[in-house]
Amino acid sequence: MPQNKSKVINFEIVTPERVVLKDDNISQITLPTTQGEITILPDHIPLVALLVPGELKIKRGNESESMAISGGFIEVMRNKVVILADTAERAFEIDEKRVEEARKRAEKLKEEKRFDKVEFSALTAKIEKELARAKVAKKYRKLHIRQ
Repeated sequence: MPQNKSKVINFEIVTPERVVLKDDNISQITLPTTQGEITILPDHIPLVALLVPGELKIKRGNESESMAISGGFIEVMRNKVVILADTAERAFEIDEKRVEEARKRAEKLKEEKRFDKVEFSALTAKIEKELARAKVAKKYRKLHIRQ
């Protein structure tokens, strides 16, 4: 059932590959920024912020959904939020086995220590992305096992 339009957020999250989600009935968004985790509610003040790898949580009334993001930008306007993410995956799309394999490969490369500062930064970002994906996937799996 749609909520009162003055009490919802028009939400869109886009990556270079696709529109991950477009929904005009969101009641709350919580996400990781460089300044820490923030929560956006209807009538939030305008904001532009840099995102870091982590879990993005949205609520539609009593329902909630999680996504893993690897960074990007958020723009908050009056009751409209647009996220331009480097990558974003909805929890049900994440393959935990592939996440763990990717994290292990990245950790192994990091241990080899054969790279410069730029490569090290990229590798660290890759590990952070995989850890965020793993967290969201495990949380999603636990919620659905209980139901």
